[in-house]
Amino acid sequence: MYLKSKIVMTQVKKVSGNGIPLVGNDIDTDRIIPARFLRCVTFDGLGEHAFADDRKALVDKHPFDQPQYQNANILVVNRNFGCGSSREHAPQALAKWGIQALIGESFAEIFFGNCVAMGIPCVTTNTATVQELQMMLTDNPQVNITIDLQNMKVQCGDFSASVNIGEGAKNMFICGTWDACGQLVANAPKIQENTTKLPYMNWSHL
Repeated sequence: MYLKSKIVMTQVKKVSGNGIPLVGNDIDTDRIIPARFLRCVTFDGLGEHAFADDRKALVDKHPFDQPQYQNANILVVNRNFGCGSSREHAPQALAKWGIQALIGESFAEIFFGNCVAMGIPCVTTNTATVQELQMMLTDNPQVNITIDLQNMKVQCGDFSASVNIGEGAKNMFICGTWDACGQLVANAPKIQENTTKLPYMNWSHL
């Protein structure tokens, strides 16, 4: 027996907070979360291992290790971010670290899709805008940055620029329909009702 429930729409219209600049093109999913961390049963704890090898190589100079960025929730990247394997662990690791949205020049398609499924918008803009944002966040890590999906703008201090995202993904965030699992659970009574109408569900075993 299922209790009646309403569809819970988790709308994502704006993401505001502090930004973290991560400079470099073609940062792949193996760099975001190295393969040795994929043996986990759940995604819990992945955040502390985000960019593990890059951070080790840079000895506390990686942005994810620098104290001024520890409360950041918007990641500003360059071209072809999230390329490589299709591992969902990559956006999960970023989310567990605290990232709620990304701005970049471009994103790998599967990485982008995994982020959408988690409610993490990945918006794109031109090279000059990305570099300006990265420079501003380097000079002033505490500056407020806002991604406005309804007006397709990014605001960082006094700087404002246009951003882009596919119309389908944009509508999913604004309407809250990105959460497929949430919609499935919320529609459990209707699913149960339709299941009883399927003729093969009442077949007797011989």
